[in-house]
Amino acid sequence: MEIELKLALPCAAPESLAQRLGRTPPLARRKPQILQLHNVYYDTPDQRLRQQRIALRIRKVDGNGTPQWLQTLKTAGSSTSALSQRGEWETPVPDENLVRAALNNTPWPELDPDGSLFAALQPCFATTFERTLWTVRQRDGSVVEVALDRGNTVVQDQQAPICELELELLAGPPQALFDLARQIARTVAVLPSQTSKAARGYQLAQNAHDAPLRAKTLAQSKKQPIGEASRQLLREMLGQLMANLDALRRSEDPELVHQARIAWRRFSSFWRLCKKQFPTEAVPSWAALQPLMGTLGRLRDLDVARASSLPALHSAYTQGHARRAPGWLKLMSDLEQAAHVQRQAARQLLEDPRTGACLLTIVEWLESPPHPVEPMAKPARPLSGWARKRMQRLHKKLEQAQQEPPTLDGLHRLRILAKRLRYGVDALRSVLPAKRAQQWHAQALQLQSQLGAQRDVAQAAAIAEQLQADPVLQAFLHGVVVGQTATSPR
Repeated sequence: MEIELKLALPCAAPESLAQRLGRTPPLARRKPQILQLHNVYYDTPDQRLRQQRIALRIRKVDGNGTPQWLQTLKTAGSSTSALSQRGEWETPVPDENLVRAALNNTPWPELDPDGSLFAALQPCFATTFERTLWTVRQRDGSVVEVALDRGNTVVQDQQAPICELELELLAGPPQALFDLARQIARTVAVLPSQTSKAARGYQLAQNAHDAPLRAKTLAQSKKQPIGEASRQLLREMLGQLMANLDALRRSEDPELVHQARIAWRRFSSFWRLCKKQFPTEAVPSWAALQPLMGTLGRLRDLDVARASSLPALHSAYTQGHARRAPGWLKLMSDLEQAAHVQRQAARQLLEDPRTGACLLTIVEWLESPPHPVEPMAKPARPLSGWARKRMQRLHKKLEQAQQEPPTLDGLHRLRILAKRLRYGVDALRSVLPAKRAQQWHAQALQLQSQLGAQRDVAQAAAIAEQLQADPVLQAFLHGVVVGQTATSPR
């Protein structure tokens, strides 16, 4: 069983990154080992191994004199978190060719009893990187292997950078990984990551490297304890956030910002539903994330204004009014520049060690075992009844808000309630009455879409004012906002 904590790192100059890590207290005065690793991953043309979350590779290791070849099989992990626990079987082999016999004492024979799966395997991608390795032995007997990997994933003529830190537990409890990671995160900008090198290789092969990660649906059991289900759902939501933040370091895709904000809203919204299931004293603060979330919110408003809200109004403003075109073009240019500045500000916050340290603390909290139940305590409540009551209560609040006058503040509250209901139904759909869940979701989505479009125009008008756009253009946008408010859905 491999127990590992993965941390994504900024792709800084290799020397400076290795030196900074080497100066952190847990790694200082420990002589690192440097290895050159080349790995070839295998799968069938229809990716049957990927579908079962299995990885099979041949690794060439250079650094200890004679090159060594290792064949490794990894099975599906037990978590959607940055902390992974999965089966791993590693066997020395003579050369770069797969060896069927080396899989005999692994789960492979159950997957491939007649050998047809093995016969269909072929190389699908490779990774080549330098590994700087430290072994950290603690006084409590725990042993952690810290590996800094820098290099590339390669698929034909495409490649993507590898820059990550892997903390593998060799002895002791998993808590030792978090204790060590926290010390490193005080000075190095880490981001907890749940994406393996194999997963990144498949993404690159499908031209989906750094693609936005959208929400996943996790099936829950109706009899599952609320606390256990809540942890699983919060892990998935946090994983969506961290994956999009990591890709945002490198990509200009505005959808990464959108999906990161959706992930955080899903997390925050679901936390409001389930927080009573957690001991208050154990819940970490995520105040350190607020500067980043605020920056991403402003960046999203700029992206929507320049790509959606304003282009939809272009003809209505300029048609038949040639003199208005220069003012419009200037505003669009100013929006482009403002978005660039805001995106750089977001990236600077991602390089602030406090951001990654906060995310790491949340991961650790979600992975920590629940407090033991006292002998006389009531049995854990099943998920289904709790989920139904919580969604009914939220739906009632939404219905009441729809009866209020359509003020700007009231419409904002209505939109937030619609989002909370939609995210809650999305998360708990598998344990809710199907017909009712569908009705709630449809109502929430319709309101969110209508009010969201109106809010986007209002934000575009506010941004135009901040950027000191042409007064005529500002007046036009203000008029659109007033007209939309008067006809808002109730």
